[in-house]
Amino acid sequence: MSAKRIIITIPDEEKIWLDAYTKVNKISLAEAVCQGIGLLKKGQRQKTYQKLVEITCGIWKKGNGMAYQQEMRSEWE
Repeated sequence: MSAKRIIITIPDEEKIWLDAYTKVNKISLAEAVCQGIGLLKKGQRQKTYQKLVEITCGIWKKGNGMAYQQEMRSEWE
């Protein structure tokens, strides 16, 4: 995995909290930031999925969608 170094500016109280968090969890500051980014990405994927569900909910208007899928798939057997 390729990595890039970055400089970030955060409020003093956030830095103090982050320092304490890294000590308690015995991880580096960089690892804590990477974990935080991972959580943000995961949350964004969940929001995107939920948005897609909301947008597409109720689109199928031709009866029971599951029955249609099963009928179509039975042709493959």
